[in-house]
Amino acid sequence: MQNLQFERAWDKTISEKDRERINNVFLKTNSSTNRGIQFTPLWQAVNHKSELLVTTLIQNFSEQTLIFNNRKLLYFKNNKLIAEHIFSIPNLLVERNTSIPWTFIFPVNSVLQQADLLNGYIEMDEKNN
Repeated sequence: MQNLQFERAWDKTISEKDRERINNVFLKTNSSTNRGIQFTPLWQAVNHKSELLVTTLIQNFSEQTLIFNNRKLLYFKNNKLIAEHIFSIPNLLVERNTSIPWTFIFPVNSVLQQADLLNGYIEMDEKNN
């Protein structure tokens, strides 16, 4: 059974509207037929520094804890690579059978091309992890 958790800072600051949206996505995607790690897109934005912010529901359907230590993530739009970056986030641990919302910030120099902010998705670069 998949568990939805919010990181402590998120839990304190997230709006009720966003919490409901995340919960709805979780309820639609927490199927026990999934395996491995899945990044379910929630929303994307660009901040004042022109960094790409991709908020996703990290869903760990595997039997191991997912640790973000030098994890290369790829951001795609229409099967075209838009951004890639290696993330080390010591306080982000996704236990097995757990889903956690998270915003990944791709620095400006990791964005390979501009794209509209609709229907993008993240994948983990398995050969680099």
